Amino acid sequence: MSAVVTHPAERQPLAEQPLRAGLPTPARPAPAALVIFGASGDLAQRKLLSSLFRLEAAGRLPDRFAIVGAGRTAFTDEEFREHARRAVQRFTRNGACDSRAWTAFASHLFYRRLDYDRTDDFRALGETLRELDRQFQLDDRFVFYLATPPDAYVRIAQQLRAAGLAADGGGVRRIVVEKPFGRDAASAAHLNEELLRCFPEREIYRIDHYLGKETVQNLLVFRFANGIFEPIWNRRYVDHVQITVAETLGIEHRAQYYETAGALRDMIQNHLLQLLCLTAMEPPGSLDPEAVRDEKTKVLQAIRPIPADEVERFAARGQYAPGYVEGRRVPGYREEPGVAPDSRVETFAAVKLPVHNWRWAGVPFYLRTGKRLPKPVSEIAIQFRAVPLALFDDDEAATEPNVLALRIQPNEGISLRIQAKVPGLELRIRPVNMEFRYGTAFGQDVPDAYERLLLDCLLGDPTLFARSDWIDLAWRILDPVLQWWESPASGAIETYEAGTWGPPSAQRLIATDGRRWRSL
Repeated sequence: MSAVVTHPAERQPLAEQPLRAGLPTPARPAPAALVIFGASGDLAQRKLLSSLFRLEAAGRLPDRFAIVGAGRTAFTDEEFREHARRAVQRFTRNGACDSRAWTAFASHLFYRRLDYDRTDDFRALGETLRELDRQFQLDDRFVFYLATPPDAYVRIAQQLRAAGLAADGGGVRRIVVEKPFGRDAASAAHLNEELLRCFPEREIYRIDHYLGKETVQNLLVFRFANGIFEPIWNRRYVDHVQITVAETLGIEHRAQYYETAGALRDMIQNHLLQLLCLTAMEPPGSLDPEAVRDEKTKVLQAIRPIPADEVERFAARGQYAPGYVEGRRVPGYREEPGVAPDSRVETFAAVKLPVHNWRWAGVPFYLRTGKRLPKPVSEIAIQFRAVPLALFDDDEAATEPNVLALRIQPNEGISLRIQAKVPGLELRIRPVNMEFRYGTAFGQDVPDAYERLLLDCLLGDPTLFARSDWIDLAWRILDPVLQWWESPASGAIETYEAGTWGPPSAQRLIATDGRRWRSL
């Protein structure tokens, strides 16, 4: 989107900025303080601090702002600034960290040590924020980012309320919550209920970094700014849709988290279902955040929960065994540090989800994700129906259907596979790709997803964030699968060799319908 630059005197307060349909994102949000809980942790180091630095270097942070790290680690302001500098140098693209830009950015960094169980520590944080409010003229606007383990979310929200820093404390109060948002429908409902005691729904930002990726955002533009695709974006022309998020990595010393999560909770319940909704949603009446989120929620309303007695028809799981990935020998999941030797946690999951509405009736959406797969790739592939008459039936290539693939990572772009005649005197046909790539088309780096999402948090634009009803529906669709897989009656978990595309059950899931997974 292009930017509209306004004079500071013309800007409206953050709480009152209208999110008008179809208008470009404003250049800068109104003044505010951003508090990062868990500021010494991995997420803050890898993503948040470097993204904030890049936003400031690009002139996209407020004219007046403060960033306050908060957590159990004992830092002074200067120690936190040095910690942040090292993180920015390490994780900023090309290692670029201009000294003048850093000095200006660092002057807005502060730190307060606190214990999540001590209300007095939160009251002290409140005093710090009020002092920064006076120093930077922030007009009583505070955004709280929970970059902490999920079990701390409720405690932090309750402590903010007890210290007078939640929604009833006046001004603008906003809270940002990382995934996972609960571990099933019941826990998600409980978490949402507790957050709503402290903040209104419009100020709760449930973040999914996949929605900040350029190709994901471009899906809306691709669909609704190009008139040629809408007539064929339906059951009459589309045979099925495949959404794949594949990783070559294992659990990377995250056994404590992954043993309680698994692939279905970690990826499908949030990332892949979001991609499905953006692919299947109806055109919104406007780009108003709630209009967009309404249409995404309607997609989940059209997906029925998978019956417990039919899980094996609609879902497949597996766990990686030892093997070779990118030419390197890797251990199996049960050999990873911290993993139980008899673990039944899935590292691969695939589901088939029919969307029961007028546009998509009879078109299955196949979702798959896994660790220790042959290559890292994320894409949405729309496979169209085969031609009605095989004129070139002597050439096997001529029967291959057209595929529109939106590559999310790596090499972000869009390709359309068509059939073409091979040059020569014989009539031979070969599939070719018509491709668009961000890097070559625009000649500039694609911003990190967190840059866009952090900016939207400060702007008060919830378009790319999950709403509570969407979260509830997502869990209700998948809860029966989780319950069956976690029951002894489901039997032993199937394994797949690391470096392959998952267990045999995943192949059967799609082969039963006369289809096959794409070769990526």
